[in-house]
Amino acid sequence: MENQKKPSIGDWVEVRSKEEILQTLDDRGMLDGMPFMPEMFAFCGQRFRVYKSAHKTCDYSAEPYTCRNLGDTVHLETRCSGEAHGGCQAACLLYWKRAWLSPVESDARDFTSSSVVFPGDRPRKSSQTSGCTENDIWKRAQESVIDETPTYICQMTQIRSATTPLAWWDFRQYARDYLSGNISFGRILSGIIYWIYYTLSEAGIGVGRPMRWLYTKLNPLWGGTGIPREKGVIPEGVPTPLVKLNLQPGELVRVKSQEEILRTVDTGNKNRGMYWDAELVPYCGKTYRVRGRVTKLIGERTRKMVVMKNPCIILDSVVCQARYSPCRMFCPKEMFPYWREAWLERVEPSGNDASDTNATTALHVHQ
Repeated sequence: MENQKKPSIGDWVEVRSKEEILQTLDDRGMLDGMPFMPEMFAFCGQRFRVYKSAHKTCDYSAEPYTCRNLGDTVHLETRCSGEAHGGCQAACLLYWKRAWLSPVESDARDFTSSSVVFPGDRPRKSSQTSGCTENDIWKRAQESVIDETPTYICQMTQIRSATTPLAWWDFRQYARDYLSGNISFGRILSGIIYWIYYTLSEAGIGVGRPMRWLYTKLNPLWGGTGIPREKGVIPEGVPTPLVKLNLQPGELVRVKSQEEILRTVDTGNKNRGMYWDAELVPYCGKTYRVRGRVTKLIGERTRKMVVMKNPCIILDSVVCQARYSPCRMFCPKEMFPYWREAWLERVEPSGNDASDTNATTALHVHQ
């Protein structure tokens, strides 16, 4: 299975029918440990382009965060609506096992020429299939109720059971990142250079301060940012600012500069519990539309719904690119980062949509 070539990015596939997919599932509604979720039934019979190879993924169920191996899985341009999971608003990119997909006939020549290997005309059956029904899938989305609090099962909570360990130093994963088309060679090269540079600056050999200064001065000259892992300025234990803009979906916002945002987070890089991550730095100073307000989501460790004291914001086309994250570089999971309103400022529309939406109108996935 590891040696099978995956569908090429951009290839058209069709999601199989409910009946065909149910035949692939075991009595837990899973295939190889990966759940088929109720929200995915809405995509049955529809056609999509393959968006990413999901040969690896992040695991947030335990610290330290790591990457894990996935087999026979791709990402399509589809995200979870949270309908069967208590209205979770994380809008995660869905995982699709290849047994749940079929090549589009009109594109068959393209699939053959790219050496894509799919299961046969009929989907592969699970060796533990025991008559799983659509109703069973809906029921199993909620696992149990503990102390009057529901716990949920979804693809994100089951990452560990659906994957195998992947060491950060296993460089075969980076070859697969490039060969699959997930990442350009230039992005891989810049990532390697960054980590060599960052590791040396943090090695305690007396060159850290001048290296960080040099990075901050030179990197912006070719469109880069300052040091992504700068620390906030507010001492830990001191309250961080709370800003309420009441931003709504569709509004234009500009992400503040890195320097401005660091003045709103403590030295642990948190604003009222929300972490300011290095993966957000490349978006500083740019303009985006608000995709939504997030007030609740399922915790991957606890499997319980987390209700936020203060809503956070997700932005259209703004996803985690895993450019600076140790042990999980180039993860294709593309989670929506969460933004405090203190890190954003409202932009009044100018009447020119092209200039308002910035040049980064990347992926608009179906929900």
